[in-house]
Order: sequence, then structure tokens, then C-alpha cells
Amino acid sequence: MKINKNNYAVIMAGGIGSRFWPMSKRAFPKQFIDILGTGDTLIQQTYSRLKRICFSENIFVVTNANYKHLCLKQLPDVPESNILCEPAMRNTAPCIAYASFKIYSINKNANMIIAASDHIILNEGEFVRVMQDCLEVTASNNILLTLGIKPSRPETGYGYVQFTEERIPNYKKVRRVKTFTEKPNQELALNFLDSGDFLWNSGMFVWSVASITLAFRKHLRDMYDVFSEGKQFYNTAEESEFINRVFPGCKNISIDYGLMEKSDNVYVYPANFGWSDLGTWGSLYAHLDLDEHNNALQGDNVRLYNSSENLVKMPHDKLVVIQGMNGYIIVEDEGTLLICKKEDEQHIKKFVSDIKSDTE
Repeated sequence: MKINKNNYAVIMAGGIGSRFWPMSKRAFPKQFIDILGTGDTLIQQTYSRLKRICFSENIFVVTNANYKHLCLKQLPDVPESNILCEPAMRNTAPCIAYASFKIYSINKNANMIIAASDHIILNEGEFVRVMQDCLEVTASNNILLTLGIKPSRPETGYGYVQFTEERIPNYKKVRRVKTFTEKPNQELALNFLDSGDFLWNSGMFVWSVASITLAFRKHLRDMYDVFSEGKQFYNTAEESEFINRVFPGCKNISIDYGLMEKSDNVYVYPANFGWSDLGTWGSLYAHLDLDEHNNALQGDNVRLYNSSENLVKMPHDKLVVIQGMNGYIIVEDEGTLLICKKEDEQHIKKFVSDIKSDTE
């Protein structure tokens, strides 16, 4: 299918992925790691999907300034000017504002996909079809469109989107959003699943640059004013200096809180293309091949005895013998070993924080 020159994509790649420690570290976070063992890193997989929808020169990456060299190395087809460097971590709203205003200065008719750098998509053909549908809708309607994933279980680790029966004429699949809900408890997640009008919030968005800049003007006016001031600097040698000056002063807020929950033109496209927010070791376990005892093993010399339901990820040259362990995450990377019960993996961020405190 012919690619529309107005199609643009923004890959958000600034996170540090601390929940995937010890493989994911601040200096080399998970989006730059081949964590699935496929031969491609997560950001390379994301880029390959989007390249089926957008020209390479229309794909932008927003990342921490410290990761620019990793982006250039892993995505050699993306122009260096398309690697947008954040001088400070300020959540997703400033990240998206920067990319939106820069793209608006290039093409006022641009239509944008916002995608995370570390999600899994199993059915890429369906992903491409859905995204092309969404781009067609947003090209002719002033809406903010989020991708909702049909839930397959009462997941407590995802946010949810509730939709109504109201639709956009000629686009029957697109529904108006009623509410956003943060990660629910188990009982509430079960109610959401039973109701039939809740979807997982994928964190992927589609809109025109005209629609998103208008939303910033209406709901995050300070941020709109800041990035509007840069119109003379975008795509010039002065852009970096301007961003380094204004970006750290931006409000630290997500696009969900800052815009999506406040806007009255938010819609959702229900989709099912094998999506997973690869946020934790537990979520990775669900995507790996299992042996007869439900162990997920990565490493050439791992031997298990009387052990089940473990995720074991070891260097290929290391001989590891494990006996009598059930339901554990066992990961070694560059001399650091993690052994943690899968059910307690939410503590990993605290482990990392404690280690950082002890070494400072």
C-alpha cells in the first residue's frame, strides 16, 4: 500500500526501564536491548513496524540526551535531526509537545502516530491496518484518538478506557471515550472485563498536528506557549539550545492527565493485534516459550531440577544449576545477579533505588 507523505510517527524512548534491572540500566535501558532474543532490540522492532506506515524521514524519536548515540547506532536510517533529545525527564506531555510543534513547523497537514519504544506487537499486519484506519479518521476529524486493546484477562497492571456507543459518522469502529481509569484492583478489573465497554489503555495515540497543538493550547496553555516560542528555532542550528533552555522548566505531567482526561474530543479505536506493554519481567515471561515445567529459559547452559514456573535469563557461556525453586525471576547480567519471586517483582524498583543510595 502506498505510504501517505503526511503520515508521521513519534517513538518515545526516554525511559530507564528500572523494572527490568539488572539487564536494563540507566546507561543502557531496555528499549535498546534484545530482551526477547529475536535479534532485534525493542526500539528496532518498533521502528520496523512504523516504517511500513511512514517514510523514514517522517519517523522521529524523542529520547534522553544520553541515549542519542544508541538511537543513531540502532536506527541508522533515521536522520540525526529526527532524534529529539530531552535535557531532563518530564513525562510524556512535554515529550509529545516538543515533537508535535517541530513536526507542525515542517508540515501543517501532518498526521501523527505516538508509540512507545518498548511494546510488543505480535500481529504486525493487523497493527498496520489499524493504524492506517486511524490515520484516515484523524486526517478528516478534529479528534484525539487512543488505541484501546480488547482485554483478555482482568489485568491489574494496565490502565483502562471506557467507551460509549457514540461513534463518528462513517467510522463505526471509533467510539467516544467516557472515562480513563488507572490500574485497578483485582475486583474492579473483573468488573471491567465483564462489562464489555472497557479496553486496556495501550498508550498509543493518533491525531493530526493541528488537533494536538489545539489541545495543548486549550488545556496546557503554559506548555503551548513555551513550545510556540520555538517556531523560529525548529529545524535550525538553534533548536537544541532553545530546547535545553526551556524544556527543564516544563511541568512534569503525562499526556493522559494533561490532555486526554480533560479533552471532550477523545475517541478510542478498539484493536486486537497481540499487544503487550512489556513493563516487567512477569510480562516478558508471558511471551517466552516454556518447557514442560513452565520454565522460561534463556541461556545455553541452564539446568533445572524440581523447579517450575521460573524465568531464567543467563549469559550463554555460564553453567547454572538450579534446584527446588518455583516461581522465581533469576537473571544475571554483567556480574549482577537478581533472584526475586515473580509475585514480588514490584520491589525491583526499590532494590535499584537502595543500591544507588548505597553506592553514592
